[in-house]
Amino acid sequence: MPDDMPNQLPNDARGPSLHQYRPHPDTIAISAGRPERRPDAPLNQPIVPASTYVGGDGTEWVGYGRYGNPGWSALEDAVGALEGGTALAFASGMAAAAAVFSSIPPDAVVVIPEHCYLGVASLAHEHAQRHGLTVRTVDITDTERVLAAADGARLIWLESPANPTMEVADLAAIAAGRPDGCLLLVDNTFATPILQQPIGLGSDIVLHSATKFLSGHSDALCGMLIFADGREELLEAAESARKLHGATPGVLEAYLVLRGIRTLSVRVRHAESTARTLAETLAEHPLVERVRYPGFGSMLAIELPDASAADTMINSLRLWVHATSLGGVESSLERRRRWPSELKSVPEGLVRMSVGLEHVDDLIADLRQALDLIT
Repeated sequence: MPDDMPNQLPNDARGPSLHQYRPHPDTIAISAGRPERRPDAPLNQPIVPASTYVGGDGTEWVGYGRYGNPGWSALEDAVGALEGGTALAFASGMAAAAAVFSSIPPDAVVVIPEHCYLGVASLAHEHAQRHGLTVRTVDITDTERVLAAADGARLIWLESPANPTMEVADLAAIAAGRPDGCLLLVDNTFATPILQQPIGLGSDIVLHSATKFLSGHSDALCGMLIFADGREELLEAAESARKLHGATPGVLEAYLVLRGIRTLSVRVRHAESTARTLAETLAEHPLVERVRYPGFGSMLAIELPDASAADTMINSLRLWVHATSLGGVESSLERRRRWPSELKSVPEGLVRMSVGLEHVDDLIADLRQALDLIT
């Protein structure tokens, strides 16, 4: 436990003043984004399915459903508290990413990972073709090259761990060494704020595909941007883009993501423990040429000899789910190069794996029987 963290709640922090000090992320995931405590009030923020609100005196933040909703606010409060900034909710992770790119000047330079989520890479190159954006790709594990590529750049965009190849960046070193005027955005979807808080390491913006681990149940599309203190101009630009482009989350989706966050800590920590065991076990299998596990979190990837071997394994599984998404309670996996537009530097036999909450022995048994069928 950190030296500045009390061993027990002080007397004045047992009610509405709980957040006078900063609790652990595990506690924040449970307590943040709740309605005001009063007798007979609901414990959870209710769903408010309203597109229109009664006009007031002009002081209220909401008047129309595209501008805000109490359910969004509760979700934003929780995610902002978890990441240590101010959050905005979007219709999806890609909607959040698009809001960032829409605020970048057309002639700017953006640095992105050599390996990153295909949608983000496609979005960056689309802006390059249509708007003159200069895109520089780098190996995020080489801090010196990242900083060299950032010379004259408006934004460094990092995923750490990277999707789908699991590289890890030195976020603190990149944040400290970047040129003046260069912003740093970190996609924290894989790590989650339970394991990594990029704003505390110097990031200006954090992005989440809340569809994944924050929601955790494969039933809601949602994205989040979180802005560090002092970056109000970035927050205002993203909020304006959300309003103008209509990139707003549904009220049910906001509710489901916030409900998922309540169990985020136990889900992440259980899945992480299983992922470590799987990484160690798979590394010993003769057909597995490489295990890519960053050492934390519940995402990993394995490399099999070729696409045929990977497809045979995937098609022979009984428990693991073949799916392109991730972060749910069910364990899922996918050969990323099955998509024609996937980056060619991703090996043909790479299988990305998202570890869920099933018993580790059952997951291992299923993988072993499927690997045994490869000839």
